[in-house]
Amino acid sequence: MASSIFDKLQVEFIDQDEGVQVVADTIGSSGEVPERYVRHEIEANIVIIDNANGGEALPPGDLVKKKNPDFSEEEIAKLGSACEDWGYFHLVNHGVDAGLLQQIKADITEFFRLPLQEKAVAIPPNGLQGFGHHFFFPKEQKLDWADLLFLVTRPVEERSNGFLAYKAFHIQLFKFMAINLGVDEEALLGVFKGHTQSVRINHYPHCRQADKVLGFSAHTDGVGLTLLLQVNDVQGLQIRKNGRWFAVKNLPGALVVNVGDILEILTNGKYKSIEHRAVINPDKEMITLAAFHKPPLSCTVGVGPLQELLMKGKAHYKTVDVVEFTKGYFTAKLEGRSYLERLKLGV
Repeated sequence: MASSIFDKLQVEFIDQDEGVQVVADTIGSSGEVPERYVRHEIEANIVIIDNANGGEALPPGDLVKKKNPDFSEEEIAKLGSACEDWGYFHLVNHGVDAGLLQQIKADITEFFRLPLQEKAVAIPPNGLQGFGHHFFFPKEQKLDWADLLFLVTRPVEERSNGFLAYKAFHIQLFKFMAINLGVDEEALLGVFKGHTQSVRINHYPHCRQADKVLGFSAHTDGVGLTLLLQVNDVQGLQIRKNGRWFAVKNLPGALVVNVGDILEILTNGKYKSIEHRAVINPDKEMITLAAFHKPPLSCTVGVGPLQELLMKGKAHYKTVDVVEFTKGYFTAKLEGRSYLERLKLGV
C-alpha cells in the first residue's frame, strides 16, 4: 500500500498487544478489572437518564424533508438549532440502503467474533489503519474498554481493504448548514474539497464491573462531521451538556450525526462540538461504526472561522494548518475539549 496520508503527521501511535475482549474473557464475572482500565471519574459524574423512554432523545433531522421545498425552511432551521444547542441530532430518511446497512452490521459483527490472531489488520509502524488503539498513550494513561478497527475509506487510493464508504450525503448536510449559517455553500464545501473519510469500528465487550470502566473516554471529534451507526441495539452513548451527562436513546433506522471540532471552528463557535463518551453494559456487548469527514491534509485553506461570519464579529479561534490541527488533536490524549479550547483566541 502507498504511504498513508497519516505518515505526514509524524505522531507516535501504539499498537494493541491484546484485545479488550481477551481481557474481558480472562476476568470473567469474578475477576478484577486490571488497574490500567479502572476509571474513578465515572462515579464523580452524574448521568441524567429519562426513565420514561430510556434516555434523552436527540433532536431529529429528516433529510427527505430538507429536500422538499414545503418543509426545507422549517427543517433547516431545526438542523441549525440542533447544531447550536446540542451539537448532535438523529438523522432519519437518510437514503442509505437498508439492505446495505444490514450487511455492514453483519460483516462487522462477524469480524469481532474472530480470534484475535485472525484480525490480521495490525497497525503498521507509523500507520493508523488497522486493529488497535489509535492515540498516543503514555504508560500512566488509563485505557478504554474497547477494541477498535480504523480504516481510511476516502480518498479511494488510501483504502486498505475495500470497505464500503457511506453514501456522500454529508455534502448535502453541509449545504443545508451553509443556508442556515447564511454563508456561501462553496465557502464551507471548499474546506472539505477532496475530503478525507475514515471509519472507526468500535467493539465494547460487556463487563460485569461496568461501573469501573469506560468504553471511550470523554472527547470531542477532531473532524467536520461524524456519522454514527449503531450496529446493535445496546445503548451506551452519552453526551455532555451544561456540565451534565445525558444518555442518548437509540432510534431504530437513524444515524446519529455530531458536529466536530473543525465545524465549530469554521462556524466561529455557532455550532458546538460537544463532549461525548461511551459507557459499558454489564451484560451485553455494544458495537458502533463512526464515519468521520474532515478536510484533506493537503488543504491550503486552513482550519479557521469562515470569513463571511467574521463580518459579523471577531474571530474566536486561531486559523491553523490542517496537518498541524490533526497532529495536535491526536497528541492531546483525549482530554475532553482541551485541545479545542487551546485554539480559542483570548483564552
